[in-house]
Amino acid sequence: ALNHLWQLGLSVDALLAIGASLGADVPVFVAGHSAWAEGIGEKLSPVTLPSAWFLIVKPPVHVSTAKIFCHEQLTRDTSPITLAAFFEGSSRNDCQPIVEYLHADVTKVLNWLDKFGEAKLTGTGACAFTSFGTQAEAEAAKRQLPTEWAGYVAKGLNESPVIAALS
Repeated sequence: ALNHLWQLGLSVDALLAIGASLGADVPVFVAGHSAWAEGIGEKLSPVTLPSAWFLIVKPPVHVSTAKIFCHEQLTRDTSPITLAAFFEGSSRNDCQPIVEYLHADVTKVLNWLDKFGEAKLTGTGACAFTSFGTQAEAEAAKRQLPTEWAGYVAKGLNESPVIAALS
């Protein structure tokens, strides 16, 4: 958006390189479409994901990404998940066992969400989520949310509305 507003004329590749220097999660947001990320997040392959609604739950805890990445028990030698395996339902988050070990509140959220579907940690947390087929299902689960947690319902998108607005 700033590239557009400031009329910089930078290419998407230049923006992706700048994004990668800011953080591993940034390039996928710069690209503006669903993608399979490899490397440290800079190697993107566009994918189209099925339509889904998500309930994202935030417990009252802060998780330090730096602390998780520096933790001596963090597994650092697992083989990458392939795109094909992901679409067959295979996934994992090597940070999750450490986050759960350090933050019991995150484990409680994951266990609660598991009642509705496969609960997953967002990166290093503290938020967790599960997917639903419809907004009504996600909203119904949110209404059951314990009061000490914040919850958000969001629709999964394959393309950022920002990209569409700038086109």
